[in-house]
Amino acid sequence: GKDSTYSIFIAKNQGHEIKCLISVSPKSDESHLLHHPNLKWTRLQSESMNIPQLVIDSKSDDTDTQMDSLEKILLQAKEKFGIEGLLHGGIKSKFQKEKFEKICNKLNLKVVAPLWDTNPKKYMSDLINNGFDFMLISVSSDGLDDSWLGKTITKNDLDDLIRLSEKFGFNLNFEGGEAESFVINC
Repeated sequence: GKDSTYSIFIAKNQGHEIKCLISVSPKSDESHLLHHPNLKWTRLQSESMNIPQLVIDSKSDDTDTQMDSLEKILLQAKEKFGIEGLLHGGIKSKFQKEKFEKICNKLNLKVVAPLWDTNPKKYMSDLINNGFDFMLISVSSDGLDDSWLGKTITKNDLDDLIRLSEKFGFNLNFEGGEAESFVINC
């Protein structure tokens, strides 16, 4: 989604080397830890960024099973690419942050989370101002109907989203699953 992709952009600008992309595919969209919709298309993002990708399927939506899958693929990334850390796009989810930190501590990896605790309005504006074209591929919150599906978000759309977020109380960044995004150009 937009958060992971934008984290790559920030990390590269901070001087980090992105050695590979990691995708853990959850069993269904019921995962509280992992992104689900259209994960198969991240292969195209990997190709366009010229960054190799490692993919693993989780056999369950159980968090412990997903963590086992993540650990397995991180070990593979350490062996194959010599990674020293995990970059993730978490913004507010303490649940995700704690899970990633726990596994990285176990594997002696650093955690890099450049979006952590960013202001939602500033972050969403920065995305658009830095040329990130992303569309909504899933909506599941009051205030977001199917007219948003497949829509590439513009500055005008952001103004509407801010208004709707304030009216209906959803997270503007969609980190709570209110919507899912897919980056089509950046």
